[in-house]
Amino acid sequence: MLDLKFIRENADIVRQALENKKEKDELNDILDLDKRRREKCAEVEQMKRMLNKASEKIAQINKEKQPLPMDKILENKALSQEIRRKDATLKTIEDTLQQLLLSIPNIPHESVPVGPDESFNKIVRTWGKEPEFDFKAQNHVELGQKLDILDFPRAAKITGSGFSLYKGAGARLERALINFMLDMHTKKHGYTEISPPFLVNRKSMIGTGQLPKLEEDMYKLSGEDFFLIPTAEVPVTNIHREEILKEQDLPVYYTAYTPCFRREAGSYGKDTKGLIRIHQFDKVEMVKFVKPKDSYKELESLVENAEEVLQALGLYYRVSALATGDLSFAASKCYDLEAWAPGTKAWLEVSSCSNFEDFQARRANIKYKPSQGGKTSFVHTLNGSGVALPRIVICLLETHQRADNSIGIPEALRPFMDGQETIQENCFRR
Repeated sequence: MLDLKFIRENADIVRQALENKKEKDELNDILDLDKRRREKCAEVEQMKRMLNKASEKIAQINKEKQPLPMDKILENKALSQEIRRKDATLKTIEDTLQQLLLSIPNIPHESVPVGPDESFNKIVRTWGKEPEFDFKAQNHVELGQKLDILDFPRAAKITGSGFSLYKGAGARLERALINFMLDMHTKKHGYTEISPPFLVNRKSMIGTGQLPKLEEDMYKLSGEDFFLIPTAEVPVTNIHREEILKEQDLPVYYTAYTPCFRREAGSYGKDTKGLIRIHQFDKVEMVKFVKPKDSYKELESLVENAEEVLQALGLYYRVSALATGDLSFAASKCYDLEAWAPGTKAWLEVSSCSNFEDFQARRANIKYKPSQGGKTSFVHTLNGSGVALPRIVICLLETHQRADNSIGIPEALRPFMDGQETIQENCFRR
């Protein structure tokens, strides 16, 4: 959420941000409501001062045991009723204003490329080399079927389209990747592991910016105001909602594995093949709470943490700085990590690393107290996939495939698969 004072004093900047992020411009409504709110506040405060003075006079008369002036008593009663009415009107204005403020996106950082869509994203760097094969490369669906490690027809039978079922070595691979990434982030990068709830309440979803804008993309429980999490970012960021941290405890780094659930309401018919876009998927997430002056340095290190996972798995990838029109609602700046899937012949997003500055912290009321004293301030929050499955599975299977349909397991992953060097048909089957 943006500070209302900032919006009032920088309306042109906010309006430009709305245009650059392709968001609905309701700024005039906000400014009009803000003006009415301040006027009503002034009226109510003036009336309350009048009521207090009149009440003090009546109290003094009563103390002196003089006859109470009935006309003054009636005037006070009428004034009290008018104050209650104006307070109710003010509350309605404030509630409406709050809802409108929740619809205003974060301001893009000055370094973000300006452009309406992903074609304006800027490639920052690439790593590795594009895989070459002396045989026809297969995609992950073909490999998964031949190795009997992926079963989409049965997943559709169990639940419906857009879900996956891992079997044998496929399930083992998924588990190994999760453990590999958690170990890397906790043991090497200094994150504290979290195992959060997979259901969150509305306040949590509002705090990180999923609601109200993205409610149609979320899975909501019927009869209860709970949501299945779209990412571990939601419960992990809300760990410190309504809290004041100590400056000396910053930065705080958390990592968590969770399943993630997304309806993808606006993506019907898009990237529906195999594991590319599914409604339930696993992800290891990284979340940071940092001092404002450090947040962009922390963003770069967050990206490096995610990159190290891809490098250890031997994947060819690129890092892109997202343009304003491709930036998420809550982010000030974001880097996407896209790995190359040689069988699918596509770059697949496997991680997004974002700096939200104080946007989420303001919504969730997460502050820190300076160690030298002084006023509390909002922290800056960051999050990044470290990394998301199953697109990593796609890239791993397609990159390390062999002519005999087997899959080479990257050396860094072998300790998490009991030293296994390849995935072959019937591997791990009992």
